[in-house]
Amino acid sequence: MARVTDDIRQQVYERARRQCEYCQTQKKLVVTMQIDHIIPLAADGATALDNLCLSCVSCNSNKRDFQFGIDPATGLDARLFHPRTQRWATHFRWSDDGLRIIGLTATGRATVNRLRMNGTAMVESRGEWVAMGKHPPIHGS
Repeated sequence: MARVTDDIRQQVYERARRQCEYCQTQKKLVVTMQIDHIIPLAADGATALDNLCLSCVSCNSNKRDFQFGIDPATGLDARLFHPRTQRWATHFRWSDDGLRIIGLTATGRATVNRLRMNGTAMVESRGEWVAMGKHPPIHGS
């Protein structure tokens, strides 16, 4: 397994604007961010810039080595969101109150479901961030 170098780590952080590329949680609001292999090492994914993304601990720990999730609208498997090849705004939007991520496509819904993006702790945290005027992010990728 190739190690993520400090240089690549810095490039991933800068490219992601220091926010989770799945749920858009900003680094300044959480303590720990992680580098995720979009295509997992277990599936022969490379430790290369085009296969890496910035992920909050919650999204990364729920994604694990999965590449697919269940779309709750159809009950079928759908490929998870790929931050290097897909646009966030195509697959997701924020609820009007900024607390929940709404999946707009099978990929979006499966990703929200698999990564538990609207878990209780995350929704409660977003409520605090909204009250502070720090959420949701004003730019989507």
